Amino acid sequence: MVPKEPMDSYGGDIGGIMEALTNYKPNIDVVSDPESLAQKSVEVFVTNARKAIKAREAFYVAISGGHTPRRFYELLGKMPQARSLSWDKIHLFWVDERIVSTDSDLSNYKLAADTFLREVAIPEHNVHRIPTEYDNFKDAARCYESTIRTVFGLGEGQIPQFDLIVLGMGVDGHTGSLFPNSYATFDTEDLACVVYVLDEQLNRITLTHPVLCAATRLVVQVSGREKAGILKEVLTSEPDEVRYPIHALWPVIDKVTWLVDKAATELL
Repeated sequence: MVPKEPMDSYGGDIGGIMEALTNYKPNIDVVSDPESLAQKSVEVFVTNARKAIKAREAFYVAISGGHTPRRFYELLGKMPQARSLSWDKIHLFWVDERIVSTDSDLSNYKLAADTFLREVAIPEHNVHRIPTEYDNFKDAARCYESTIRTVFGLGEGQIPQFDLIVLGMGVDGHTGSLFPNSYATFDTEDLACVVYVLDEQLNRITLTHPVLCAATRLVVQVSGREKAGILKEVLTSEPDEVRYPIHALWPVIDKVTWLVDKAATELL
């Protein structure tokens, strides 16, 4: 792998900042504000969808939840270039999900349902949410894995290749529901696994890092001043996926685009 040089839409010296700190050179696209980040995300989604549909009549994408992508999803349901996509050829999956009901405000599925799913012509059978209605969480993870294998036409041991996976990053360096010091970071056997969280937090189901790394293209959205510290730490530290699970992407860093607003780059 030959890492690409970093990219800064505003001409800043992100490359110079990174040069002496690590051998990994992320593709960083800096935009002015959260609205621009959302618009850029829609452009990336549309470009990759059109490319995949033209190539093989299908687009396989996995999206995330959280605060950052909300505006992206709202625009996905409003911008003409997104609404005009061949949604009947798009298969929508989720990177992770809290184990809550589908009508919970904490549901990543509900976030998408309340924003763009009601606005676009995607067939119901192309929407592959993570099931959360199982009493046995492992059964839920196995069901989701079975759905992935069926939709992609995979045999045992094969890993799906999503055309695009949209991720975020938490202030602790987690992505999806791969958290620091979690055994889930080391799960290379499953496509999806259960993440048991302590301290009264909600348990989760997440795609595993081999699935993330197999994607054709990944986007990591980072927005806000509160992410400036972790962004600097992640981009300037030696890879350590136990401490910073997002470092699991470093072996495929050339396939990852970081969409970052200026507030999040304050410490770079």
